[in-house]
Amino acid sequence: MEKDITLEYAKKLDEQDVLKKFREEFYLQPNVIYMDGNSLGLLSKRAEQSLLILLDSWKKYGIDGWIQGEHPWFYFSDTLSGMCASLVGAEREEVMITGSTTSNLHQLIATFYHPGGSCTKILADELNFPSDLYAISSQLSLHGYNPEEHMVLVKSHDGDMLNEADIIEAMTDGVALIVLPSVLYRSGQILNIKELTKAAHERNILIGFDLCHSIGSVPHELSDWDVDFAFWCNYKHLNGGPGAVGGLYVNRKHFGHKPGLAGWFGSDKEKQFDLSTEMIPASNASAYQIGTPNILSAAPLYGSLEMFAEAGIEAIRDKSLKLTDYMTLLIEEELSDFQFMIASPKEHDRRGGHIYLVHKEAARICKALKEYKVIPDFRSPNGIRLAPVALYNSFEDVWKTVQIIKKIMKEESYKKFENKREVIA
Repeated sequence: MEKDITLEYAKKLDEQDVLKKFREEFYLQPNVIYMDGNSLGLLSKRAEQSLLILLDSWKKYGIDGWIQGEHPWFYFSDTLSGMCASLVGAEREEVMITGSTTSNLHQLIATFYHPGGSCTKILADELNFPSDLYAISSQLSLHGYNPEEHMVLVKSHDGDMLNEADIIEAMTDGVALIVLPSVLYRSGQILNIKELTKAAHERNILIGFDLCHSIGSVPHELSDWDVDFAFWCNYKHLNGGPGAVGGLYVNRKHFGHKPGLAGWFGSDKEKQFDLSTEMIPASNASAYQIGTPNILSAAPLYGSLEMFAEAGIEAIRDKSLKLTDYMTLLIEEELSDFQFMIASPKEHDRRGGHIYLVHKEAARICKALKEYKVIPDFRSPNGIRLAPVALYNSFEDVWKTVQIIKKIMKEESYKKFENKREVIA
């Protein structure tokens, strides 16, 4: 990328953007620059419309909405699963839109964690999102194991990134299962899923990945990489709405594996309403559903996934990298006097969809940014996440964001705020 830091150059990049038409699909507030799409994506007009369609089916059909209308509810999760499969590089039968990130992780650990003899440990990492670690700890306790002894956490050398060699070294004989993030939620580092999966399988260990910070931003090839399982949320880069229904992936080689947490919506569809006291699970990833799907929380995802199919994940990834490259350049050129450190990888194959800035005044700076109508994301104790999202952020957004940070630092306007997070950060 050229070292041109002018507004005119940013506008030139926007003119060349092959995805620029999608910006008009989203509800962008006047004079607000939204840089928090890796926490909650914005509402699109199509997501709104698909929600209204599903809401209308409830109004029109009542309980018959399960089998009537444009999107019969009984099959709606399967429809969304088919639309989502290409984003994770899987066959449609290997994906299910259901549950939430943590409930799906509980399901997958309950299904695939089979401790025996001295092989009792679950391998994770200290930089993973805490909810995953809470779920792992809970599952270990339910099996009668002390999490402090049986949850192995790979350490980071710098507090921001992980070394794959350290993870592989921790794959010892005592490890029964591995759960790792695809992209670290703070630094945005991409882990080498293919390499880690190969190493785990060479040691006869099952391995799964949390895709929350990669799905919709980074292409995946889960089936080709032979990943055993994965799980994710749909409200970040996929713009499915607050608390949107989550998703899971189970490699087809594990089909027929009895779900660890059984529930009636995991039943074979043809048998479900027999209401037998003995469950007959579906023969694919549908088996790992538990309860009745949350239709109104899944509805916006339909409209959103339509846009992803049109845009293509490769084009989205290409623009995402260009946006974060440009933001990196501007930070280095414009903010060099203000003690910021970019704690995200620079290499394309190691960087996800956001930039992680470290500064001792991070909480204050985030509050000042909001006063200037830039929406960032603070991560305790000293991190600022900035996520220029390919479908609705522009290069001009990136340029203006960095200029506003520069103004805040030069004028020291952040000093009027307390340097601590709000209740929700």
